[in-house]
Amino acid sequence: MGQAREVMDRLTEAVTVRKDLAVVAELFAPDAVAHTPEAGELHGRDEIVEYWRQITTAVPDARYESLHSFEVGSTAIDEGYFSGRNTGPLVSPDGESVPATGKEVRIRGVDLATVEDGRIVSYRLYFDQLAFLEQLGLLPETVA
Repeated sequence: MGQAREVMDRLTEAVTVRKDLAVVAELFAPDAVAHTPEAGELHGRDEIVEYWRQITTAVPDARYESLHSFEVGSTAIDEGYFSGRNTGPLVSPDGESVPATGKEVRIRGVDLATVEDGRIVSYRLYFDQLAFLEQLGLLPETVA
C-alpha cells in the first residue's frame, strides 16, 4: 500500500469511525483544494475541515461501505456507500441551516485524493445530490 492509499484510508476512518477533525486537519495540506457537489470548491485546510465538521454534525453516525479502492501514482480513489441517520442540522449551499430530518441516507459516491509529502493537496468528491435530498425528504413537491 502506498502513501496515497494510507492517507485516504485515514481520512475515511477520521470522518466515519473516529469522528476526529484534528486528524482530518492533519491529513490536508494548508493550501489544499477540494471540490464537492454541494459546497463547490473549497480552498485551504480550514475550509475543508469546516466542510467535514458540517457533514459529521449532520450525520454523526456515518458509516462507509467500500465497493472499490484504488491507488494510481499519488492518487487514491474510493467508490462506496456513505450512510447514516440525519440527526444534526444540514447547511445548505447558501449557508442556511436546515433542521435534521431524522431520516436514514445511503448514497453512493466516489472520492479522489492526491497526496504529496504525506498530505492531501487535491481532493474531489462526487455523489448524487438528488438521491441525497430525496432520501432526506427535502425535494420540493413536483407539480404534475
